[in-house]
Amino acid sequence: MKFLTTLSTSLLFGLAPLLPAAEPSSIDELKWLAGCWASVGGETGSGEQWTMPAGNTLFGVSRSVKDGNTVAYEFMQIRSNDAGEIEFIARPSGQTGATFVMIRLTENEVVFENPQHDFPQRIIYRLENPASLNASIEGDVKGVTRTVNFPLQRIACEPANGQ
Repeated sequence: MKFLTTLSTSLLFGLAPLLPAAEPSSIDELKWLAGCWASVGGETGSGEQWTMPAGNTLFGVSRSVKDGNTVAYEFMQIRSNDAGEIEFIARPSGQTGATFVMIRLTENEVVFENPQHDFPQRIIYRLENPASLNASIEGDVKGVTRTVNFPLQRIACEPANGQ
């Protein structure tokens, strides 16, 4: 039995260099994020809009409207950095920008993290179905984990000429 365990382990580790390496993640895998998304329960005009991936980037903008006025906005970029990592750069209104590195990507979810950031430390996008997206931010505030969800519904993007 010990011989078989040793043989199996030797074969496994001996063949490991021959196994194909996992492909690095590509910005193109985030194309499900592209489009216009309205905030569920938010005032008209509240939501996010993301470009299709191109040139190793996606660009996004969010806006929160209350009583007919923009009360918050954010410019966002998802890109491949020089180290080959995918990162999320957030530039929210009234705050200093921050960069979060992708730690997980599946066919319907992406998680970015920056443990040194005050709040949030994580940004998560989860495609619930083709018409429903949940964006959330989470992290620790004074030792307590806090999560803020932003449910979004896919809408048609309005043309620039208003037609």
